[in-house]
Amino acid sequence: MTVTAVRASALASTRADLTSFLQSREGRVVLVPTMGALHDGHASLIRHARTLAGSGTVVVSIFVNPLQFAAGEDLDRYPRTLDADLEVCAEAGADVVFAPSVDEVYPGGEPQVTLDAGGLGTVLEGEVRPTHFRGVLTVVAKLFGLVQPSAAVFGEKDYQQLVLIQQMARDLCMPVEVIGAPTIREDGGLALSSRNRYLNEDQRSASLVINRALAAACAQASGGLEAARGAALEVLAQQPDIVVDYLEFRSADLTDPLPGVPGRVLIAARVGSTRLIDNAPIVLTSV
Repeated sequence: MTVTAVRASALASTRADLTSFLQSREGRVVLVPTMGALHDGHASLIRHARTLAGSGTVVVSIFVNPLQFAAGEDLDRYPRTLDADLEVCAEAGADVVFAPSVDEVYPGGEPQVTLDAGGLGTVLEGEVRPTHFRGVLTVVAKLFGLVQPSAAVFGEKDYQQLVLIQQMARDLCMPVEVIGAPTIREDGGLALSSRNRYLNEDQRSASLVINRALAAACAQASGGLEAARGAALEVLAQQPDIVVDYLEFRSADLTDPLPGVPGRVLIAARVGSTRLIDNAPIVLTSV
């Protein structure tokens, strides 16, 4: 067995290593799935998992999943920073980091059986990235099977992903509580993302308009859908370096917006070659 100590965490690179480690533990198991390039947002997820697990086990997976990248996306340049990631995991309270190779996760190549995200997987991010959620749900289902956690923690920044994974767990009777944790932001309001490191100084400054647009929409929620949409678009129009993919208002489960109940306003935009997503809770008085 090749489990090596990393400060307060252990590193497992194979399924066998992970299983051996987990068999030596007792108590609740909480999983935090990531693609690495960890930042303070990931650290907050790990700390939340640590609280949920108590004296049990926090597992952090680090795996850049090729199945969720389409041709022409940033699979090859996606940042891989394992040594720094291990430090973040240890400091935030992870017990073991599962960092497998592609062959370890997909022995024999791309799996023949994958998970379809259904109708919700074809809108918003799914409309722009048609195969993305098939890859996300497939790898998360594999991780649930390997780790067998009682709970898993995901960030609300990737809100559609969170909703789909919660739906998957319900529909497929997976005994995993899928928990959303609040988005962590940089100074100025930019949502923390591993892709933020692609931004140069000017692009980072321009991207701050995304959070300002969300705030403007929420400030006008009492005026209804059109007032909120207009306020957000007015703010976005002030920054010509931002190309908006979508600005959408949805209910909390991402179906049609409903008046008087908690919902979400969601934005996807491009800054140079970098695509950023963000969202915020909102309650519209009318639609």
